[in-house]
Amino acid sequence: MAAQREARECAASPLLTDLYQATMALGYWLSGRANEPAEFELFFRRCPFGGSFVLAAGLRDCIRFLRAFRLRDADVQFLASVLPPDTDPAFFQHLRALDCSGVTVRALPEGSLAFPGVPLLQVSGPLLVAQLLETPLLCLVSYASLVATNAARLRLIAGPSKRLLEMGLRRAQGPDGGLTASTYSYLGGFDSSSNVLAGQLRGVPVAGTLAHSFVTSFSGREVPPGPMLAPAAGEGPRVDLVARVKVWLERVCTLLELGVQEPHPGERAAFVAYALAFPRAFQGLLDSYSVQRSGLPNFLAVALALGELGYRAVGVRLDSGDLLQQAQDIRRVFQMAAAQFQASWLESVPIAVSNNIDEEELARLTQEGSEVNVIGIGTSVVTCPQQPSLGCVYKLVSVGGQPRMKMTEDPEKQTLPGSKAAFRLLASDGSLLLDLLQLAEEPPPQAGQELRVWPRGAQEPRTVRPAGVEPLLQLWLQQGQLCEPLPSLAESRAFAQWSLTRLSPAHRQRRSPEQYQVALSKKLWALVSSLSARGPL
Repeated sequence: MAAQREARECAASPLLTDLYQATMALGYWLSGRANEPAEFELFFRRCPFGGSFVLAAGLRDCIRFLRAFRLRDADVQFLASVLPPDTDPAFFQHLRALDCSGVTVRALPEGSLAFPGVPLLQVSGPLLVAQLLETPLLCLVSYASLVATNAARLRLIAGPSKRLLEMGLRRAQGPDGGLTASTYSYLGGFDSSSNVLAGQLRGVPVAGTLAHSFVTSFSGREVPPGPMLAPAAGEGPRVDLVARVKVWLERVCTLLELGVQEPHPGERAAFVAYALAFPRAFQGLLDSYSVQRSGLPNFLAVALALGELGYRAVGVRLDSGDLLQQAQDIRRVFQMAAAQFQASWLESVPIAVSNNIDEEELARLTQEGSEVNVIGIGTSVVTCPQQPSLGCVYKLVSVGGQPRMKMTEDPEKQTLPGSKAAFRLLASDGSLLLDLLQLAEEPPPQAGQELRVWPRGAQEPRTVRPAGVEPLLQLWLQQGQLCEPLPSLAESRAFAQWSLTRLSPAHRQRRSPEQYQVALSKKLWALVSSLSARGPL
């Protein structure tokens, strides 16, 4: 039953792959190498968005995929239709029997800080199976990590006190992209999503109120079939909300020096209808007509009528214009109305904004003195317009127990050979010094031990003496068996937010941050040098 549930929740299927994985599988099988032990690493070469870090994400989806991995008859039949017609039928029988019972996965915990060249995943197992896993794993990790990192950057700009709502489903690259974006923007630091399916399937908190279409659908001539509303405490007579709103509108218009006919009656009818449906969660969308001359007075009339009954409006939203300045103006009106009508709760009614908000606008909206409390972001978080791909790769590092290294004309594309371990070295104050890659056979570094390491991209080694050492790669799947329960999404989100606090100000800054250092051990550096000198194996 658990396996069936995982199969239903799995975000990928075995044929979500590139054809050349199947052609290579046939080549391995024909050469008698299908079960040869191999190890691959999944990593990225450069941090996205001009930044200095990545948040690792997608591990939970990967583990679900691996545990459910089986080629169905229909899958095998399709592969038979695109491979040479004279392919030995025994190969397809081999494919039918494949699963991940021989696969072991080590990975960074979801929400970890990750840096170029450090494996996000290490996958070991039979060569044919491990090769087939390449494209699905890249698909599951790359976009998830990109969105989580993008969301984390937006959270760092906004600071801890502003609420961030992801609302990009309608702008996402298809349904799968929308679900992934909603899931991993939450992991990266957003507070909630408008995506209902992400709430149902992934446990992401969902939020949302009303659109302009709801407001403009009302003319003001509508008569609510049930205008009576009981007090919030549940005791006392029911009150005609429409009548009370009319009374409050006159008072509000007098305060704001407006004619009572100026606020749009259809907008007010829409607000009343929404308040009757959600008296404990009333929020006004203010800019369907005019914020100052219609939306704001209509909102105040309804909010104050609800306030008489013990309800408290939960906020207002703006979706156009100078959001920062309008928020300031609205806050002043709230404060004035709170004093005039002895309604102190009005002073702190949250102000939400949306409208194509990117990093630059977010920095402006969250500057000191801003009255914006909630920020809805869609396109800029789900489409990652600054960089639409993380560029993860999945490379063979060992086969048959022997290291393998890709050597190309482009030094950046050279790979690091051999089965490896990764460690994070810490300074005495707990700050991050560097990440160290070494061969798995080497003893782990020790706190207080002097180490000679070779930073990637540097010409000379350096000596470090870490005050603390943290192993980075955790064993999650061993011979197809889950080693420990996966953290919940909420737990991974909390870990991600803690991870971000460990970034130094120099690494955290939005523009031209200091690049974090990844170094090789002496033995790994010597292996790279030796294989480079010898040429292809």
